[in-house]
Amino acid sequence: MGKTADLTAVQKAIIDTLKQEGKTQKEISERIGCSQSAVSRHLSGKSVGRKKCGRKRCTTRRGDRTLRKIVEKDRFQTLGDLRKQWTESGVEKSRATVYRRVQEMGYRCRIPQVKPLLNQKQRQKRLTWATEKQHWTVAQWSKVLFSDESKFCMSFGNQGARVWRKTGEREMPKCLKSSVKYPQSVMVSGSFFSTTWHLLTVPKPLVNGLLTMVLLCSIGLPTLLT
Repeated sequence: MGKTADLTAVQKAIIDTLKQEGKTQKEISERIGCSQSAVSRHLSGKSVGRKKCGRKRCTTRRGDRTLRKIVEKDRFQTLGDLRKQWTESGVEKSRATVYRRVQEMGYRCRIPQVKPLLNQKQRQKRLTWATEKQHWTVAQWSKVLFSDESKFCMSFGNQGARVWRKTGEREMPKCLKSSVKYPQSVMVSGSFFSTTWHLLTVPKPLVNGLLTMVLLCSIGLPTLLT
């Protein structure tokens, strides 16, 4: 007896336990009645296995960090784009693996939240307006006519690119899709104030915002002034 293959499962377990307790290989071999070389080969084999697993885990972590950087660089990339860039970085994986890894990182493929495309001057004006009126009373607000409009597409395929985002990132700037108003279908506008509301459908795409506001005011102001 003396070869590693000759060691029983019980002896191997005892070797591992004694090694964890700090025993030397000579002490271990005398305790279980085998050669010191058998103990050495058994422990060396386990060490090599741990090193291989460690290298594999390290490689996986590096690959995941690279993939995360690729996703963060542009949240609107397709799964194919992510796979292509990850492959170019040296990690060859299937589309299914890329999707699974991205999901494990917490990213989900969602339709982006749409926000108006505003410059800094427009943002400052909105902030100033809101600050000036933050202490208005209900009576003051009851004299204000509110209006808004929405575009309803008459054809499919207008959602555009999806975005990779995590839970709680819905309003994050790099996850938002900027919108500009180029009416291509039916515009539905509405107005309301404290006591009533009005709805206006504008079917012609050439009707601009100014004309829409004139129509809304012609409907809403008489009620507001009564």
